[in-house]
Amino acid sequence: MIEVKMSTLVISDNLKEVLKKFLKQNKKADLLTTYFFFLEKKHKLKPVLFIREKTIYQSEEELLHQLEKDGKLWRETEIKIQVGLPSVNEDTAKIYICPFTGKVFGDNTHPNPQDAIYDWVSKCPENTERLDGLKVKRFYVSDDKEVIANYIQKRKEPVSKTVYSSAITGKLYNSKKTVIDDFKQNQLKSLTLADVPTQNRFQIEDEFLDFIQENLDDAKISDFVESLSGETEFSTHVKRWIEENSEE
Repeated sequence: MIEVKMSTLVISDNLKEVLKKFLKQNKKADLLTTYFFFLEKKHKLKPVLFIREKTIYQSEEELLHQLEKDGKLWRETEIKIQVGLPSVNEDTAKIYICPFTGKVFGDNTHPNPQDAIYDWVSKCPENTERLDGLKVKRFYVSDDKEVIANYIQKRKEPVSKTVYSSAITGKLYNSKKTVIDDFKQNQLKSLTLADVPTQNRFQIEDEFLDFIQENLDDAKISDFVESLSGETEFSTHVKRWIEENSEE
């Protein structure tokens, strides 16, 4: 039962305006829903469900801070990027050469070198030779080691790059920001504070649970009601809450 007495709770004018707007939009809101809305706004809480762990935290910022602190959000790693795979190497036994551009395909560096050279010369802008109006598919073939050696280029060393992997999914991203953005989009679900204590599907993070239990106190709830009872805009709601509580 609500025991209305002299309130020690001071609600700012700004917060009262927020409450007025909430009650105007939710005319039948019960006491606990309104009280949790008040707590949410007063303490700037934005509860989120961390879907993977099935745990509710008081805010996205709190969760991200904890995950980063524990090394459970992202990991820095290094990858090798191969620059310019060679068309011909020391193991190439036969090459196919475009006479117009010098483009070459090796028998061990391309899965279908003969098809590739046909396709290349048929589309090559430098190929101006025509037969019956069609580009001539002319090319050179050589298995001479000395000719092949002319086309072997020194392979560039792989480039090392630092990237970030998601500790949740293992996917690689170019920056920490992208990891975090993906995490927010796919691993978090926003909740209202009123949703949290009424559900039983998910765990509540320990400190957040302590906060809820501490504020689910009859004296504090009565204090909240009393702090609004002197305001004309809240009188109808206060009367209804008291009556509803008496019926229970």
